Amino acid sequence: MCGIAGFYNFQTGKQDQPTATLRRMLTRIKHRGPDQSGVYLTNSVGLGSVRLSIVDLSSGTMPISNFDDSLWIVFNGEIFNHIELRQELESKNHKFKTHSDTEVIVHLYEEYGPEFVHKLNGQFAIAIWDKNKEELFLARDRVGIRPLYYTEVGDSFVFASEIKSMLEFPGFKPKLSPMAVSEYFTFWTSISPGTAFEGIFEVPPGSYMTINKHSKNITSYWELPLYKPGEYKYTKVEEAAKEFERIFSDAVRLRLRADVQVAAYLSGGLDSSVTTSFIKSISPDNLQTFSIGFTEKDYDESSYQNIAADYFKTQHSSVVCGPNDIANNFKEVVWHSEAPLLRTAPTPMSLLAKSVRDQNIKVVITGEGADELLGGYNIFKETNIRRFWAKDPTSKYRPLLLKKLYPYLPQMNNANNNVLKMFFGYKLKETSSPIYSHLLRWNNTSRINNYLTKEYREAIGDYNPINIIEQKFSEKLNGLDSLAKAQWLELNIFMSGYLLSSQGDRMGMANSIEGRYPFLDHRVIEFCMGLHPDLKLNGLNEKYLLKKLMKDRLPDVILNRPKQAYRAPIRSSFVSDNLPAYLKDMLSEKAIVQAGIFNPDHVNQLLNKMKSKKQVSEIDNMAITAILSTQILNDLFINRSIQELNEDELVELDKIILDY
Repeated sequence: MCGIAGFYNFQTGKQDQPTATLRRMLTRIKHRGPDQSGVYLTNSVGLGSVRLSIVDLSSGTMPISNFDDSLWIVFNGEIFNHIELRQELESKNHKFKTHSDTEVIVHLYEEYGPEFVHKLNGQFAIAIWDKNKEELFLARDRVGIRPLYYTEVGDSFVFASEIKSMLEFPGFKPKLSPMAVSEYFTFWTSISPGTAFEGIFEVPPGSYMTINKHSKNITSYWELPLYKPGEYKYTKVEEAAKEFERIFSDAVRLRLRADVQVAAYLSGGLDSSVTTSFIKSISPDNLQTFSIGFTEKDYDESSYQNIAADYFKTQHSSVVCGPNDIANNFKEVVWHSEAPLLRTAPTPMSLLAKSVRDQNIKVVITGEGADELLGGYNIFKETNIRRFWAKDPTSKYRPLLLKKLYPYLPQMNNANNNVLKMFFGYKLKETSSPIYSHLLRWNNTSRINNYLTKEYREAIGDYNPINIIEQKFSEKLNGLDSLAKAQWLELNIFMSGYLLSSQGDRMGMANSIEGRYPFLDHRVIEFCMGLHPDLKLNGLNEKYLLKKLMKDRLPDVILNRPKQAYRAPIRSSFVSDNLPAYLKDMLSEKAIVQAGIFNPDHVNQLLNKMKSKKQVSEIDNMAITAILSTQILNDLFINRSIQELNEDELVELDKIILDY
């Protein structure tokens, strides 16, 4: 795992600036690769990499070229099938200098051109310079596990694994986008390829990009497969379970490939228990597992984690997180997330990754993706209940089913029929909407926009992110079953934009930890999307296929435990006498007014409500997190309150190739 950065058509007029600039860009993301670093520079392009060495520890330092040095690559990620691909290339007379997966990629490009990406099983962000074509090639993995951003500064095209790297490029002046802020305050993320900043974009998941002196083109090479009723590939649970086991077992096997120790997260839930079970069946040796617990019992799953660790006989470590831990680390979490946050959940994930790194482990296997692919989230059940309720909107009993979904929300415990109708009845009868499953969630979350200043809301104007999504994707989702529509929205918006970024890549790599996700092997994804919906969500029984497969292979208490969303404390973290001075300052009226994003009166009303003993809603909790995180983001990236780099901090360049 690594961090990459670079530029095309660097225009400064000084001979020595490109090297110094690239070095500073890499230093900003050295947490992604603390082991080695290198650069490649020509009159047209600069490529740089900081490396976290996992495969071919001794000779895999980047940049790496093909045999005749006509192609040069920097790469962030892992190609899990690189051994098989190398054998294929050697049969076509390709000669290799190293044993790294990076070199396999550049030879694949040489042999097949941009379409080589179809051959990759992995998680990646790739940059290749083609000297003969004088063309830069960028590519990103199918579901966006690894990040890759780009922007233009004057005549220069600039790219990097993280936006903070661009802060070191001369003339780069980021600005928060009001439209993107509105998107974050609706979806928890922006609409790809946009980011929180104006003029900064991501290479979309499943896409590659070519840049030369004449053009910039983006090509989509993979999309989530969709099946209409009557087209499902699997309708029988026995047949589906057998095929899933075959594919998933191979996905886990490939992700155990490394020249360093591989560990696993064990949350006490079904997904991480499944991955741990498969790891143990493939590699029975002692497995190290890690989990996060909470001092507040409403969030803590330690008892389940201990049951799972005892069952699998793993060498288990746990870190405990309290409200003060979240507050003390929140500024750094926003710095690494590079986006507004509506949840504090990324912070414990960062602490968990740090605990892994403290034991000198670089790689962990985790269970992300199972909920999205196999109907695990409550939003999928909620959609089914609302559709059932919509058939008889006056029913007194149908809304009561919703109380079973959220027992961990205090306001739901004593909710009567009228309260349920008021909360869950939004656009109840609009079942034909392609985004019906998410209308309620997005509408509730979008209320955070009410905290914005009049000027900010005027800048947003009549831009409505929900309408944009509905118009943009209605044709694609037309004719699908209701679960497939909801899954598509979760996988393409929430998972890539938030789960794999703010909670995944950024928190892991902030601590130089690589996460690997067997459920997100593209073969597993394609298989799961071809399942009949009843094999995923059977009535209100989530992950039906997975539970059938794992019966008698997991403790019953884990196999049949109620779904509990991963959450972390908010009110107790940010409404406290022990709140760090920086966070207090960011929420002060002076700082709110200076930033000009939020209405100070509305913010004060929210703070007073949260300080009182009144019950606060989930929207209140999301709002205070959104306000605080956006204030921090603005301070760090726009005001540039970050500490300037000095000579002692700059990465040492282990490889410098000047190809003028």
